[in-house]
Amino acid sequence: MYLKFNTVSEVSRVLKTFIAYLKRPDLYPELGRKIVKNTVNRGNAFKGKEKTNSWAASRAVSQKEAVLKLFGTDIDSFRNIYSDILAEAERRQNECPIKMGGAGALELIYYSCEFANAKNAVETGVAYGWSSLAALLSLEKRNGTLYSSDMPYLAQDGDQYVGYVVPENLKPNWKLFRFADKESLPKIFVESPSFDVVHYDSDKSYNGRFWAYGELYKRLRKGGVFISDDIGDNSAYQDFCEKNAIETTVVEYEGKYIGVFIK
Repeated sequence: MYLKFNTVSEVSRVLKTFIAYLKRPDLYPELGRKIVKNTVNRGNAFKGKEKTNSWAASRAVSQKEAVLKLFGTDIDSFRNIYSDILAEAERRQNECPIKMGGAGALELIYYSCEFANAKNAVETGVAYGWSSLAALLSLEKRNGTLYSSDMPYLAQDGDQYVGYVVPENLKPNWKLFRFADKESLPKIFVESPSFDVVHYDSDKSYNGRFWAYGELYKRLRKGGVFISDDIGDNSAYQDFCEKNAIETTVVEYEGKYIGVFIK
């Protein structure tokens, strides 16, 4: 049982993160889980990765094909309709002093909400807020609500920049919970016991994914849409779908795989 660091900067980052956790008693449960994940369960993060990448590659389609197949919609108009908003969001990202994950398959998220006529959606993982923006552009049409779970960016002092690209006029339809999923999701479920769309993009470990998939799936209404990013990291998504006899579509997007299905 050991931790291996490759650079001095990595050691510094880990120490900074650890000290930041110590200053936040409300995050102690997640600190404990991270210690276990990075020691006892260190190899668990990539469990079944080779198997699932082969499985995903054999069935992957483009985002455009997936949206047309699942929702009967062409994605080409999205970038034109929201060109000004997306351009401003990109400007905001470029000016942000903190570097986080960039935009993903925005059309997939937007048209999932449109297809489901969504009024309640939940996502895990926010970063700049690109996925949040895509969902909110649909949800605000029906005065719906997006519930988001995202951990504070402790190593970067980046709390104030989470959701940075989401414009102010969409924030009344957004509720952001700043804890790990195991603390945020129970709080979210109290506010909304059922969802039209689920988007998972947080804890990448096998155990973290499998736990969250189960909790989210049972609260997704029939006919709702389930999306998970980065399913090639390990076999959690494939195993979950096989265990529950779920026929899923796999989307290849910028070299990674996304899983999506209608319940």
